[in-house]
Amino acid sequence: MAAKPCVLVLAAGLGERYRALAGFDADKLLVPCLGADGSLRPPLEHALLACQGLDADRLLVTRPGKPAIEALAQAHGFSVLRLESSGMGASLAAGVNARHSADGWLIVLGDMPMLRAATVAQVAAAMAPTTIAVATGPQGPGHPVGFGRAWGGGLASLQGDQGARRLFRPDVMVEVAVGDPGIYLDVDVPPGG
Repeated sequence: MAAKPCVLVLAAGLGERYRALAGFDADKLLVPCLGADGSLRPPLEHALLACQGLDADRLLVTRPGKPAIEALAQAHGFSVLRLESSGMGASLAAGVNARHSADGWLIVLGDMPMLRAATVAQVAAAMAPTTIAVATGPQGPGHPVGFGRAWGGGLASLQGDQGARRLFRPDVMVEVAVGDPGIYLDVDVPPGG
């Protein structure tokens, strides 16, 4: 059986800016908001649904003590990796290490409710073993980003809040032009915050 790519949904952040405005107990990933399809759901569920049409392994990286997030992920066919993450780089590295035999990794952020499923599918279709496919619009690169198998070592070595952008080079980038403003829109503060 051939290896499949892995969709890694990152949901292990602390959401400090959101909680500072909405209250300590508020979890930005679970507060219903409008998504790209016009439905009212938690941002995380919108992100999970945007990945549903892919023939891929699915893994969500989250913090321990998040049973509602774990249940939502599992309800949508995702396995769960618990991690006391020190930042996006650490989450990426842990996810890649947990799925080291995958045929590439498609990175989706759990707080991007406006991301369209068609955009996720376009980036997934553009993935190749030695390239980095990235959704691109008028403001430059956005999310999701698809890393071919050759990038496993670089991703696995990320630490703390060091993202994967340091791996981006013009000679390995495949820009996937999309008309989707959702590639830039995340939930960092409550509405009106």
